[in-house]
Amino acid sequence: MQVEPLGPERCDALLTFFAELPEGDLTFIKEEVTDPETVRSWATATTPGGRWVAVDGERVTGYVAVRPLPGWSDHVGEVRLVVAPSARGSGLGRQLARRALVEAVGAGLSKLVVEIVAEQGAALALFTDLGFTGEALLRDHIRDRSGELRDLMVLAHHVSETWAGMDTVGIADELGACAG
Repeated sequence: MQVEPLGPERCDALLTFFAELPEGDLTFIKEEVTDPETVRSWATATTPGGRWVAVDGERVTGYVAVRPLPGWSDHVGEVRLVVAPSARGSGLGRQLARRALVEAVGAGLSKLVVEIVAEQGAALALFTDLGFTGEALLRDHIRDRSGELRDLMVLAHHVSETWAGMDTVGIADELGACAG
């Protein structure tokens, strides 16, 4: 599995990846990921942040993005992560999340946030293991495709607090190697 920046050559494979996701997964993705124009615009965008794909041959098996927030929150980046059902539990989500974290720090962001549906225990564990902590629980905040209300958790990673400790024990060097 290789993680690389999203480029125009991967757009069709990324569209296929999103089209093959279970309906329930699509409920919790903010962007219109099945629209070819939207996905193609990502590959040529010059906006801050970044988007990366995990590829296995020609097939996309995962996607992560760091989207800086606008205006007075431009020091904050939102992480968006999706892994193919067949690749879940393989460590791919962790690899993608680490890549996003390293790239966000390199871009000068001082805080990262990720929104997780409260029932997504594996995602919660993944991000807390990487130094994210709970900041908010928004009850009945999202409605799934069947109309059921779900709680949303907002986790945050404060870069200066977390990276100071990671530097001390050498984890920052390990994460830097993941980005290379």
